[in-house]
Amino acid sequence: MNLAETISLILIIIGVLFNLFGAIGLVRLPDVYNRLQSATKCVTLGTCSILLSLLIRFGFIDIGVKALIAIPILFFASTVGAHALARGAYKNGIELGGKSVKDDYKEVES
Repeated sequence: MNLAETISLILIIIGVLFNLFGAIGLVRLPDVYNRLQSATKCVTLGTCSILLSLLIRFGFIDIGVKALIAIPILFFASTVGAHALARGAYKNGIELGGKSVKDDYKEVES
């Protein structure tokens, strides 16, 4: 096993753990806003880590270049999508969880 394969394996393990933590967050967190945050951050970092491992493992051949192109697309699309979902949920009256301490949208929407 060479250095590129070892680094690739470590990045895949990190990516799978981030995805696992994101899935646990979807089940355990109290409201839609916390769940969106968990899903967006954890799954984005996990998937980008796995795609980066493909680039390191295979280099700049077709699969590595596709992974390199997919990383910024995934990063921007998931964050914009999560923001749109959170704003739509807020505009439709979905309440914050009971333990939430700050409502940033209240100042913007009023």
